[in-house]
Amino acid sequence: MQTYFELKKNNTTVHTEVIAGISSFLATSYIIVVNPSILSQAGLPFSGVLTATVLVCFFSSVMMGVYARNPILVAPGMGLNAFFTYSAVIGMQVPWPVALGAVFWSGIIFLLLSVFNIRTYIVKAIPKPLRYAIAAGIGLFITLIGLANAKFIVQAQGTIVGVNQLTPAILTFIAGLLLTAILLVRNVKGAILIGIVVTTLLAYPLGRWWGTEAIVNWQGVFSAPDFSLLFKLDLINSLQFAVWPVIFAFVFTDLFDSLSTLVGLAEAAELLDEHGEPRNIKRSLLTDAVATTMAGLVGSSPGTAYIESAVGIDAGGRTGLTAVVGGLLFLPFLFLAPLLSVVPAIATAPALVLVGAFMIRPVIRVNWLALDDAIPAFLAMVLIPFTYSITQGIIWGFLSYTLLKVVSGKYKKITPALWIIDIFCILALFMH
Repeated sequence: MQTYFELKKNNTTVHTEVIAGISSFLATSYIIVVNPSILSQAGLPFSGVLTATVLVCFFSSVMMGVYARNPILVAPGMGLNAFFTYSAVIGMQVPWPVALGAVFWSGIIFLLLSVFNIRTYIVKAIPKPLRYAIAAGIGLFITLIGLANAKFIVQAQGTIVGVNQLTPAILTFIAGLLLTAILLVRNVKGAILIGIVVTTLLAYPLGRWWGTEAIVNWQGVFSAPDFSLLFKLDLINSLQFAVWPVIFAFVFTDLFDSLSTLVGLAEAAELLDEHGEPRNIKRSLLTDAVATTMAGLVGSSPGTAYIESAVGIDAGGRTGLTAVVGGLLFLPFLFLAPLLSVVPAIATAPALVLVGAFMIRPVIRVNWLALDDAIPAFLAMVLIPFTYSITQGIIWGFLSYTLLKVVSGKYKKITPALWIIDIFCILALFMH
């Protein structure tokens, strides 16, 4: 492990990587329950999607660790599962086996783009100010998810969002947030993981000693895996012209979700090669493509690199060993899914909130005095959390960057690849 994962070169240890892998897993593990709850609304069996989700998380994360050697977990993407259910199946009336076929074909397109290195050229075409802004925007997005998961911020009348009342559950979240922040400031190893465990323990009395509802519930240990969705995709009908917009939407959204996540995490953690590009980017993108292809085969929405991996990176994870540990931890939940209910949302929420502080660091590299760089960077950064969509932040960041460079006479800075990206951005807006 020392040699293969180059632990000394990356200034890390097996112990640190294991702690980081556990931390990333705990921050990501909610997907095992959340993904089935969303896709089941499209008519897929809950237990079948749960099994599919675990398989995608396990195989893809281990591949990311062993093949791409990056500390990034891969799992079915939030947003992509919502598009699958609410836009494709419910909105466009696409039968779910056909939608799974669309997931598979979008993965095949990814593989082709990755094998021929087209996706790598796309990464290199992303201007540096937008890279930094995307990293910061994803950080803000994770923070928003954490605050929403804890119900610290809620929808409010008169304003778009508001602060919730100080209930016992909210006070528990705040205690966990402050404790985790203190541990991080004092450079305690495994601070994120300790914060999650302690917050879970603090949440146990809720609904038992005070409050109205118990949020830490023991629901047993074992449940048998359900392989009923294996190979239930419709490969033929998913190639009909009417389904092309669905395939395109999966390709576009997953492409930029994964690219921006990989770029954002690489910039924030300085996981860069000698050319300043994200480390092992081609292998990472190939892994992402395999995850999406596999998702269609086993019965899930597309897989993608997970922004919550920042939790493990912040805990010290720097090599593929982090992803291998995180991926292996998914496997028992083929049989131990009920155990996930022990860790409530308010226990992982402090970690997500604080990761925002870690991921926003690259924004200091943006030249805020050069407005043709600053305005696109600002739009990309704020629109990711404000629209609850990484893709929307990317689209408007790219389009505004191109427009402002052209009108300021710096059109030579627009590469051919960036013009192509802009065309896809415009297409995506009209197909949204």
